[in-house]
Amino acid sequence: MPLLARTVNTPLAIDVRRGAIADLGPLLADRRISAGGHVAVVVGPGQGERIAELIRPGLGNADVFTVTGGSLDAAQELGEGLRRRSYDAVVGIGGGRTIDTAKYAASRYAIPMVSVATSLANDGIASPVASLDHDGGKGSYGVHIPIAIVVDLDFVENGPDRQTQAGIGDAVSNLSAVADWELAHRVRDEPIDGLAVTLARTGAEALVNHPGKFTDDGFLTALAEALILGGLAMSVCGSSRPASGGCHEISHAIDHLNPGTGSHGEQVGLGALFCTYLRGDLERFGQIASCLHRHGLPTTPADLGLTDEQFVAAVAYAPQTRPDRYTILEHLDLPPEAFGERLANYVDALREHLG
Repeated sequence: MPLLARTVNTPLAIDVRRGAIADLGPLLADRRISAGGHVAVVVGPGQGERIAELIRPGLGNADVFTVTGGSLDAAQELGEGLRRRSYDAVVGIGGGRTIDTAKYAASRYAIPMVSVATSLANDGIASPVASLDHDGGKGSYGVHIPIAIVVDLDFVENGPDRQTQAGIGDAVSNLSAVADWELAHRVRDEPIDGLAVTLARTGAEALVNHPGKFTDDGFLTALAEALILGGLAMSVCGSSRPASGGCHEISHAIDHLNPGTGSHGEQVGLGALFCTYLRGDLERFGQIASCLHRHGLPTTPADLGLTDEQFVAAVAYAPQTRPDRYTILEHLDLPPEAFGERLANYVDALREHLG
């Protein structure tokens, strides 16, 4: 991922509640967001188009663009559409693919972007990164953070449970990513940003200790806030460091060696749990294990459909996915057979904790 521009800017508005999309018109009337009411609304096919019709009466001079695929080509095509008219803001409505497409296109032409999330599958709703498919793979591109963020819990609740579960894994993994960053600071004197650490850790701590179910409004609000804080943490420090450590390296390795295994959130959640065990932080290991198990997320390779051998191969390969990053995996620098022994001990510790 390219180095992101460091900024302490924060969104002008963050609205997380039921019925939030219905009030999108008044939000866009804020002259700091749209001085003339000329906005481009970007939606995905299906639900996105239905949402656009629902809110169209309150959008004034809005043009609606439908995007598909979440690819770099789709983002560039959208950008060409945006440059044909002078827009005050771009409003991306939908899941991660639609929002990332809108973020990239808006950033390319320096147009403020409003993120309207209908799912909570990852921290892309607020992050300065757009993940887009390109040439058979997935690339990460630095973009501007949204000028405003809206999360409508009505649409989140009606979406697939697995999307929300994935968001839990992504948010909780920040605890492991921050621990890796602190390790790199101690061992290699890598610069660390205290504000970014605080933002990333605060949201994840609130989530991992929350007693509610992922169908409860209180828990969904905490999840949305954790994902937003993770995105802001990346913006503050100018890199993905506070939200991406050994957990993400393992996920990238699984994608490379066993594509299509699980969602990003499921994989980084498991990666975070295993990395926490490798660090020897058994108290944190127990907290994360309980959280993932409580919400139905994978805690063992078998839960993801991987054999122990496949998971060990991914862990051994993981450092190659981010050669510039120092995590517990690089710190231990173990051969595959040693990771195999650690995995066996990890499963025993997990069984003892979860019963």
